[in-house]
Formats: sequence, C-alpha cells, structure tokens
Amino acid sequence: MSAIVYYITLPFIYLISILPFRLLYLFSDFLYFILYTCLGYRKTVVLQNLHNAFPQKTEKEIDTISRAFYHNLCDFMVETFKILTISKKGIIKHCKFNAECLAVFSKYADEGRSVILVMGHIGNWEWAGHPFSLLCKQRLDVIYHPLANKHFDRLMFRMRSRFGTRMFPMKSAFKEMLAHRKEVTATVFISDQTPMPESAYWTTFLNQDTPVFKGTEIISKKMNLPIVYACVKKVKRGYYEMFAETIVENPAATTDGEISEIHTRRLEKDIIAMPESWLWSHRRWKHKRPVSEL
Repeated sequence: MSAIVYYITLPFIYLISILPFRLLYLFSDFLYFILYTCLGYRKTVVLQNLHNAFPQKTEKEIDTISRAFYHNLCDFMVETFKILTISKKGIIKHCKFNAECLAVFSKYADEGRSVILVMGHIGNWEWAGHPFSLLCKQRLDVIYHPLANKHFDRLMFRMRSRFGTRMFPMKSAFKEMLAHRKEVTATVFISDQTPMPESAYWTTFLNQDTPVFKGTEIISKKMNLPIVYACVKKVKRGYYEMFAETIVENPAATTDGEISEIHTRRLEKDIIAMPESWLWSHRRWKHKRPVSEL
C-alpha cells in the first residue's frame, strides 16, 4: 500500500516543485484553506502547545499566532518539494547566508576544525543545508531519523543530499562522525526532537517540563568539537536568511547539562521572538518528567 500511495503522489509532488514561486504560494494558500479551515489539521495540538508555552497571551494573540503558523507550515511544505527542481542559483538567492554567518564557518574551516551545528525546527531548516553545501568550505553532515515509509524516505534523502549534503541516520551518527573525523565537517543536530524521557536531559522550556536530546552534548564533549547555533529566519515570503554563532567553544570543559541548557535557551529565545516560525504541530510534550528527575 505504501508503494501505491508513493507512486500516485510522486507526479503531484514534481508538479508542485516545478511551479513558479508565484503559483507555488497560491497553491500554499489553497493548502492552508484545506488544512486549517476544512480539516483543522492538528489544531487541538497546536492550540494546546501555544496556550502552555504562552500562558500570558490572550485568546486573540494565540489565534493570530496559530493562523500565522499554519500559513508558514503550508509554505514550508511546498518549499520542501521545490528542492527537487530548484537551481543552485535559486536556492542561494532564496536562502541567504549573511556575511557574519559565513565568517563563523570560514574561521573553523581555515583552522581545520570540525564543528557541531545545532538547530531547531524553526524557519525553513530543509532549505538551509543546500546553500551551506554550496557556499561553505566544510562538508555538511546531517543527522536524520529515517521515515517509516521507505519510498518517501528515499525521496527525502535524495532531496536533502541533492547539492552534496551527506546524510547519517541517528542510530549510527557517532560511528559515522568517528569514521570521518579526519575531514573538516559541520554535523547538524536538530535539538528539539522528542527523546526517550529516561535518557534525556530535563529542563523547563517554554514554561513546560521538557526532555532534551543529550546526543549533542555527549558527542561534542567526547570529540571536543565547537558548537555553533544556527537559525533560519524568514525575511519575507519565499526568502530566508541564515544566522549563526558559536555558543560553546570548548565542550570538554563544560559541566553535565551545561551544553544542553545553553542551546535550549538559545532556541527558546528565537521561538519567543518569532513564534509562528516554530513547528507547533508536533507533540513535543508527550512525556512526563520521570520521578528521578524531580
């Protein structure tokens, strides 16, 4: 059944991908009408997440953020499909790396030092890797969770690696990083995944008890790789800008939990500044803090 769904859907995905941007966003507006107005896709989850994260906001403010989030979500979906056919010139034009951002990565590449690049599901994280692979000196490695549908997983793999990005499944991330440690790389970890509660670092994030994936901290300390935080901010519809800054220069010298706390607080700051850009539709807070962590 999964293969049938894939092969029926694939021509429509390519059709969306080849649309000019003006028509692409008209389709996104139609998709918003379907998902938000007609289906109410995950609206209960989104509204509950927003209410919990921003208890001080009024119903009107929550509704405004919710609607803006769904518009961004639909744009993100069609923009992801655009990766299949967009040119190198096009992706660099639509997802800009400012001079300060490029300077951060150039510095480490010139020093022959690999880095860990930590990001969240904010802005268009799918677009960000492509201009990196085209503009930066180091090899970009992305840690990802394979999709359950093997056909769509291959499609996403092809899109994400189209301009040279290398993909590693989460379960073999550390092994792959060790195997390529003689190369100068930037390895991307998405920090706002939902880890198993027993193995997570627990903190308060957006006013809620939240488990944080510890892999970023554990691996960076073992390999003593500098940690760079990056965020893709929307400039206007169809255009993004990448910002980056070093948040931990010497991970080996940090205490337990310090790195997890630093990158979580940095992501939280960006979410508060532009809440409509974060992925509110995922069930980020489905686990309760274990008794041992209280």
